[in-house]
Amino acid sequence: MRRRTAVVSTVVALLAVTGGGIAVTALADAGGTQDAGHRNEGLPPATAPVERGDLSSGTQVDGTLGYAKERKVNAGTAGTLTWSAEAGSTIRRDGRLYEVDGVPVRLMYGTEPMYRTLKPGAKGNDVRQLEENLVALGYGAGLAVDDTYTDGTAAAVKRWQQAHDRERTGRVGPDQVSFQPSAVRVKSTGATVGDQVAPGRPVLATTGSERVVRVRLDVAEAGTAKKGTKVTVTLPDGSTAGGKVSAVGRTAKPGDDPSDKTPKIPVTITFDDPRKVGGFDQSPVTVHLTGETREDVLSVPVNALLALPGGGFGVQVVDGGRTREVEVELGMFGQGRVEVRGGGLREGAKVGVPKT
Repeated sequence: MRRRTAVVSTVVALLAVTGGGIAVTALADAGGTQDAGHRNEGLPPATAPVERGDLSSGTQVDGTLGYAKERKVNAGTAGTLTWSAEAGSTIRRDGRLYEVDGVPVRLMYGTEPMYRTLKPGAKGNDVRQLEENLVALGYGAGLAVDDTYTDGTAAAVKRWQQAHDRERTGRVGPDQVSFQPSAVRVKSTGATVGDQVAPGRPVLATTGSERVVRVRLDVAEAGTAKKGTKVTVTLPDGSTAGGKVSAVGRTAKPGDDPSDKTPKIPVTITFDDPRKVGGFDQSPVTVHLTGETREDVLSVPVNALLALPGGGFGVQVVDGGRTREVEVELGMFGQGRVEVRGGGLREGAKVGVPKT
């Protein structure tokens, strides 16, 4: 069985990821001069069946549970920070983010920042964003949502201000509203209550409210994590959740481990149902990448492979107390098995493997 040991060692050393699967790049001839065919030597120490079924080239990697879309919330006005949302809290539309000189700055949804004071006559996408929020909050009855700040917009703003016990000016600016793309989760505070803040200086560090997983893959494994690839994540409590690869970085950098300088690609995974995902921020998780799947193929354990004297690879078939070497063509590797074709192999046949 020395040939099998040598071959298996070489297989393991020279596996290389290619696209969604794994292929052997080279294997050394491990010795032996007898021809393939019936053998009179002793039986192998153990056998394994040839199996028919679906074979996946998926892989398993460590990841970190976190939140999406890290952003900074900058102060919209100068003064003393008198209150701020706590780390770990989730703020939704119309919720308080922080207060300056006792005046709350509330969250409204929008991709364009609140950079000016809006009043009658103003035009722009920030006006549209404000109107969309006023309608969603129930203050914009009869309000036409467009790019123009009208008297109707001012009236809706006054209703919103009155509901929050603010002066009914009909005008609104960065001292009252902060536009963010969606609900946010406070990751950390950038200033302490009592600090002096000013426009452009960070007050809060936030993330999106939806959970994501971040992993760093070796460059050689990046092909298994294309955008849209299905994954299964094992969470800290042992439960699992489905998801998919949502983003793959384009720049390879060494990981955080100083002993491992292998270039790695950042990958972000989103969940199919984020609401069902629990666990502390930055908790370790395990990600199972589906990879490529070959349907209805024959496969044998990788350690059943033999290097044949004339080149190529084979397996040792055990039948009726006798053994014979059968040359096979290798296909995809995955889950500790390899797809094999040729040699008249059939499902259920026994092949020799090292003793387990």
